[in-house]
Amino acid sequence: MTDTRRRVKVYTLNEDRQWDDRGTGHVSSGYVERLKGMSLLVRAESDGSLLLESKISPNTAYQKQQDTLIVWSEAENYDLALSFQEKAGCDEIWEKICQVQGKDPSVDITQDLVDESEEERFDDMSSPGLELPPCELNRLEEVAELVASSLPSPLRREKLALALENEGYIKKLFELFHVCEDLENLEGLHHLYEIIKGIFLLNRTALFEVMFSEDCIMDVIGCLEHDPSLPQPRKHREFLTKTAKFKEVIPISDPELKQKIHQTYRVQYIQDMVLPTPSVFEENMLSTLHSFIFFNKVEIVGMLQDDEKFLTDLFAQLTDEATDDDKRHELVNFLKEFCAFSQTLQPQNRDAFFKTLSNMGILPALEVILGMDDVHVRSAATDIFSYLVEYNPSMVREFVMQEAQQNDDDILLINLIIEHMICDTDPELGGAVQLMGLLRTLVDPENMLATANKTEKTEFLSFFYKHCMHVLTAPLLANTTEEKPSKGEATTHHDDFQTSQLLALILELLTFCVEHHTYHIKNYIINKDILRRVLVLMASKHAFLALCALRFMRKIIGLKDEFYNRYIMRNFLFEPVVKAFLNNGSRYNLMNSAIIEMFEYIRVEDVKSLTAHVIENYWKALEDVDYVQTFKGLKLRYEQQRERQDNPKLDSMRSILRNHRYRRDARTLEDEEEMWFNTDEDDLEDGEAVVPPSDKMKSDEDLMDPISKFMERKKLKETEEKEVLQKANLTGRQSPNFKLSFSSGTKPNLTSQSSASNHPGSPGSPGSPGSPGSPGSPGSVAKSTPQSAAITTKVLYQCEEQVAKSTDKEKNSMKMEHDVKIDVPLDRTTSGVMCEESRKGGLVGLVDYPDDDEEEDEEDDVDNKEESPPLSKKSRLAS
Repeated sequence: MTDTRRRVKVYTLNEDRQWDDRGTGHVSSGYVERLKGMSLLVRAESDGSLLLESKISPNTAYQKQQDTLIVWSEAENYDLALSFQEKAGCDEIWEKICQVQGKDPSVDITQDLVDESEEERFDDMSSPGLELPPCELNRLEEVAELVASSLPSPLRREKLALALENEGYIKKLFELFHVCEDLENLEGLHHLYEIIKGIFLLNRTALFEVMFSEDCIMDVIGCLEHDPSLPQPRKHREFLTKTAKFKEVIPISDPELKQKIHQTYRVQYIQDMVLPTPSVFEENMLSTLHSFIFFNKVEIVGMLQDDEKFLTDLFAQLTDEATDDDKRHELVNFLKEFCAFSQTLQPQNRDAFFKTLSNMGILPALEVILGMDDVHVRSAATDIFSYLVEYNPSMVREFVMQEAQQNDDDILLINLIIEHMICDTDPELGGAVQLMGLLRTLVDPENMLATANKTEKTEFLSFFYKHCMHVLTAPLLANTTEEKPSKGEATTHHDDFQTSQLLALILELLTFCVEHHTYHIKNYIINKDILRRVLVLMASKHAFLALCALRFMRKIIGLKDEFYNRYIMRNFLFEPVVKAFLNNGSRYNLMNSAIIEMFEYIRVEDVKSLTAHVIENYWKALEDVDYVQTFKGLKLRYEQQRERQDNPKLDSMRSILRNHRYRRDARTLEDEEEMWFNTDEDDLEDGEAVVPPSDKMKSDEDLMDPISKFMERKKLKETEEKEVLQKANLTGRQSPNFKLSFSSGTKPNLTSQSSASNHPGSPGSPGSPGSPGSPGSPGSVAKSTPQSAAITTKVLYQCEEQVAKSTDKEKNSMKMEHDVKIDVPLDRTTSGVMCEESRKGGLVGLVDYPDDDEEEDEEDDVDNKEESPPLSKKSRLAS
């Protein structure tokens, strides 16, 4: 008893539904003579006394929980549990229990059986099963109660099912059913209803094989007619024998196949019509019934597929012109059901099924059927076609491309599909919607194959736009004809609801093509002037159609393709949109939002050509719209664009500046730059290099410096500056500064300002203003010349060079004694470029360019901002 695998705690459930600990011991299993069966024995580890002796009953439900717990009920209110120290011991005992009870090892709650003795095997075979009462009329109530009581327990269900199988009990019950019907014994018939319903819930295939046999299935249906909850019995057998007729459209020579079809129909009828709707708890108990029907259908499809004579006759009669309409209708319905059954097949078998149908010529047959006048036949043919397209669209595409080499466009399969979509008589266009979905699948490049020899996308799309697109767009063009060509106006002929729905479907497909096809749809739209025709529908009284037209244009604009843009501008295609927007007035609806969103997209994406076109042609109509800033933003974009066009030299200068600076993310440098620009030379420690923020690497100490230090330094500097300023005013000495800024002048201008009190330093010292004639030096004075952009660049290079190469000593003494101002045309992308000495006397480098969409008032700030010359350290010391 020292094996820890078998060490357990024994628990019992008390009246308060709490578990009481009965002690700890070691469990074993063995045959107990007194109990006449295999039992679980637990002996206490302290003194070896017997803590538990429990016979493993075939009717007791054992549960394994959490890998180390086995729970069961000995009596109605006496629950027991064994809690194992180790999972291995729990598994061993669980396997013994499952072996005794005859549980299937494949069930996920059991484990593989361990080695067992001959005595245990004999005991398992000889363990008593469930005893059924004699099948007699006066014992039916007892049988019904036994079936009902066995359903909650899985083990009792197993025992009941075995007893019903072994004793041929079901056929005896059907004999009693005939007796009860002859005697009109309603009580007996009600009991039989409950018994047969309970047998269904046992979920056993072996029982279904007996019940659904040719001899018994009608008796099963008869028993289920007498529902106690209904005042009168149903007449299901009468319906199946007299009303339902088996139509053999093609003679079936195989009797087994014929019997299987009859059986499947009746079982399906039982499932759908006869059995009451199962409750949530009963639904899983009918899974075997679903499986029975499923495998029957698979078997039927396989048997029909192997019968080549049957399929050959089927397709021959379908395409034969001599076949009468009724016969053809039956043949098409059979083929439709045949394809529906194929959906139950596994992928491998389904491949073989559709391959067989393709070899038998299903697509040519469908083409013939779709050309017929019978609406019902065409509808069934459409369903069959949908099965084929969903399964293998490439097969359909290959067929239609081969067909185009032999036939005219009018009788092509895809054109027949499009014509049926256009001519759908259903007010809700249910069939047209289905067909449009199939066309969308066929023209979707995502499911097209590309091989080494050919590209299906290129071949099929070329075929489609050449042979089929004109059929698809015919209703659109017919309903948007030009009645007044002199004025270029177009109007809709028909604006009824059904026509509008059809046009909306066509526009949806065209929008899909714009998104997924490239030059094919582009060439078609531009050459056929499709967009202008589509925008005629913006005047439709049906809002959904107008929105479809707008969505089509929005998809085109979203591509940002200049070919499309030039086409739109050349034909003034914004005019119908602007008209619709103005006609919509102040109504806040989907039309209003969709149009504003389209113009907002043009503004945000800065589509320059469309921006200029809209403002130049429609600004007067849109300038009063102020509840959104979209149109004013477009106007601003347009003005900025004009400024750049009026100042072409600005672009070259901007490119020079952009190409010679470090590009770092402005967001990551925002705080760093702000602190750098506010840092004075006096605050830099000895030996600290003065470098632009774009070149400066932060040390660990820099990263950890608190903001409070910075604020203290800033306050200290402000105080010092005030004192120095007072002294400077008394002495009249002031040190000049070096400043670069951009003004809004139309020509570049380079000027130099210097104070009369400047004292030139030594020629080589950092404080030297440079020789007066040296171009580009801080002390030089240059007149307005075309080379000012180049001079600016040179000055900027000097700024960076002096900052980056100065020694510590030079940094502490360096100052720029001349104030140089460079006036160049202002551009939003360059207005933020500065190279200037900070207000505190420190020299800084270039900063990042602001984004194009900054507000214009920032430019004015840059142009108009006047800074007082800062005081250098030399001034402070001198004073």
